[in-house]
Order: sequence, then C-alpha cells, then structure tokens
Amino acid sequence: MSVSTAALDSSVCAPLPVLGQDVTVPLVTGGEVTYAALDYAASAPALQRVWDDVAAYAPYYGSVHRGAGYLSQLSTDLFENSRRTVAEFLGCRPEDQVVFTRSTTDSLNLLAAAIPANCQVFVYETEHHASLLPWRNAQVTYLNAPRTPGQAVETLERALADRDPYGPALVCVTGASNVTGELWPVKELAAAAHAHGARIVLDAAQLAPHHPVDIAELDVDWVAFSGHKLYAPFGSGVLAGRADWLQAADPYLAGGGASRKVARRADGGVDVDWHTTAARHEAGSPNVIGVYSIASACKALTEAGFDNLVAREQELVSRVRKGLAEVPEVQVLSLFGDDAPRVGVISFVVRGWNSSHFAAALSAEYGIGVRDGLFCAHPLVRTLLGSDPQDPGECGAPEAEPGERSLNAIRVSFGAGTPDEHIDRFLRAVTELVREGAQWKYRTEDGRCVPDRGEAAQV
Repeated sequence: MSVSTAALDSSVCAPLPVLGQDVTVPLVTGGEVTYAALDYAASAPALQRVWDDVAAYAPYYGSVHRGAGYLSQLSTDLFENSRRTVAEFLGCRPEDQVVFTRSTTDSLNLLAAAIPANCQVFVYETEHHASLLPWRNAQVTYLNAPRTPGQAVETLERALADRDPYGPALVCVTGASNVTGELWPVKELAAAAHAHGARIVLDAAQLAPHHPVDIAELDVDWVAFSGHKLYAPFGSGVLAGRADWLQAADPYLAGGGASRKVARRADGGVDVDWHTTAARHEAGSPNVIGVYSIASACKALTEAGFDNLVAREQELVSRVRKGLAEVPEVQVLSLFGDDAPRVGVISFVVRGWNSSHFAAALSAEYGIGVRDGLFCAHPLVRTLLGSDPQDPGECGAPEAEPGERSLNAIRVSFGAGTPDEHIDRFLRAVTELVREGAQWKYRTEDGRCVPDRGEAAQV
C-alpha cells in the first residue's frame, strides 16, 4: 500500500465541515482563540454532515428487528442499510459479514473470542493495545518491531514457517501506526499469511479515516475499525470479514437478538438455537444511531472524493514534517524512515522538554490540542525512544517535573476537517516554545502537567 505525494495541492479539496470548528478556548496568558483540534488519532471531530443526518433521523428512532410499528420498521431498514453501506465502503466480498460492535477494541476482542481452539496468533510488538492484548486464550507469538516494510514481511514469513502447519493461525497487524502514522505493507503481509495457511485481521482504526480500505483488494480476512475515529460520534465499531469462524463460535454476548429460538427441556434446562448471521454477535438492543453515524461518515467520505482527501492530507503531512525538520531540537519518531508513506499521525520528542510539559504549553498558551504519552502502544514507543520495550510505563504523563526529560512522546494528528491555519499555528507554536520557552509556570497534578493557576507572574 502506498500513497503518492507527487503534485499535491491543498486546493484540490477544502477541509470538510466538522463539529467544533468555531469553538473558542481561553488561553492562560489571556484572551481566547479558536481551538485547534490536532488529536484526530484519538477521536476525530464528527463531520457536520453526519451530525445533520443523525439529527434528521432522531425523531424517527425506534427499536430494531423486533417491532411491528412504523418507526421500528423504519429503524430496522436504516440499520440494515447501514450494514450494506459499510460493506460497500470496505469493499467486502459477497460472503463477508459486517458485525457492529462498540469499537475497534471490542471488534478485536470479539474475534479473539471466536478463534478456534489451539489457534496460534502472530502480532507485532508495534501494535496498539487494542490489537496487542486481546489474544489471552491463544498461543501468541510477539514479533519484534521491523525497521522496514520488507523486514516486516520477512519477519512474519520466518515466524509462520516455524509454526505448527496443521493448526489454525491468525496474524494481526495495523494498517497505519497510531504512533508514527506509517503505512504497513498489508497486502504483502496478507499474501505471506495465506501462503503459510494463516488468516489475517487488519486493525484499520488509523487507516480507514485517512485512506481507502478494500478488503477484497488487500485480501485480508477481517477488518476492524471505530466510528469515533472515522468522523462519527457515538460508541460504535465494525468487524467485517469472513463468516465461518464467527458462525462456529459461541455468541460474543448471550441474549436477545443473538438467539433464534429458545425452549425449555424436560430436564429443566434450556436449548438455544443461535443465529448464524451477524446477529449472532449483536445481542441486545443495538446502538442504532451509532451505526447510522458510521454509515453516514462512510457516505460522506466517499462522496467528497477519498482521493482528493488523501491528496490534501498528504500536503499537510509534508508541511508538518518540513516544519518540524527546521527545528533541530525536534526528533520525529519513525520505524521505516523518512521516505515511508504515512497518514496524518506524527509523533515526536523535543530535546530538553518533558513531553507532557510541551503538550500542556501548546494547549494553555496556543489553544492547540495534541496528545502526549505512550499512546496505548507502550512497547512501540519505548522501542522508538531507544528504551527497553519491557520498561514499565503508563498512558498519560509520567510523574516528572516540567523541563525534565520523559520517556514518552508528543503526537499531532489531523485529517479531513483540519484547516491550514491549525497546522500553521502548530508549527509556529513549536518553534516559539523551543526558542523562547513557555510563558507560564506549570506543575504536575494527578499525573498531568497543568498551568500553575496560582502563579500570576509569567516566566
């Protein structure tokens, strides 16, 4: 998978309207400024189009699948049409299923609960915890961080060649790193997995919002992603792909909707006939609005022209990387090197700064929201920072005073709704903080670096 960066021009596509684009926030130094949301990798702002679609549907909300009334029938049609929209967005094969979940984490835990007994799972240490940790009942092989895409494929091929060739196996890999934004060679990894009789699941949480994902073209067995990273509000996610393991597994949750028929036995027990469709793993009343918001986001991105969105984002990526490269104290984190294609997710450290202090100053003095910490990818960040990946660490800021070096990083992330001004303000803020220092005093409170409100004097 690659993204062309030739002849890019931000004029090919304007930023998509998103909620919160006019929100102002106070600055610790006085006054207010329009908030610059540059933490898309955690949760992207909802598209205005999605919010409008949800608002138009809300008065017609009804319980799905089990209601005879008009609103229930309308909601059922909307729910199932949303499933078809997502399947089309992902390029699903005719036999694939789309299961709605709560999030990427929930999707991968569902799959982990459905893998056959004695399944061997192969996962890189570079994964987000959502795809690193769910495989508790499997035999797991953790693969070391590769330093090139080719090395990633070679590492996987060697590991698969050494496995039990007769048992089931699953490879789990990200499409785009939530730390570095780098694109992984998904199609090549899928080919290697299948050549050795293994299946592959793609964690597309960071890929789907930034780049088209086609299950059939990539030849992956499953894709997982979250709505809240795809410009959709509410807590819904997707697991899409092959149906056989899902149909053979016990329901992820036992309850109404997953069961087709329930009857008492003469001995006092209960016999249950479970659905074999996606409903098997969708017990309970589903998040209809969350599901519809995902489908709306899929339509909005498609209708806006995903190629144009990718082109504009790549121009922003180039601008950020060029601007950071002009500040010698800044070190951008990367696995595959400067030339590796990536989405709008960039992590870095600043020499002489605690990352939490730097992020706090960006927020308090410039109205810029970024993220600092280990990004729920502790082994990867430790490796990129030259620390032992086995070192302990926590999400969020460490217990370190402002100005002390910290073994965490700063992440700036952006996408379809990011205005040029936010990128320009971010780069200006980085340069000023490095050259002139923070204008305010900061302290650590409950593990976070915050402005010292009791200090009226500037530094």
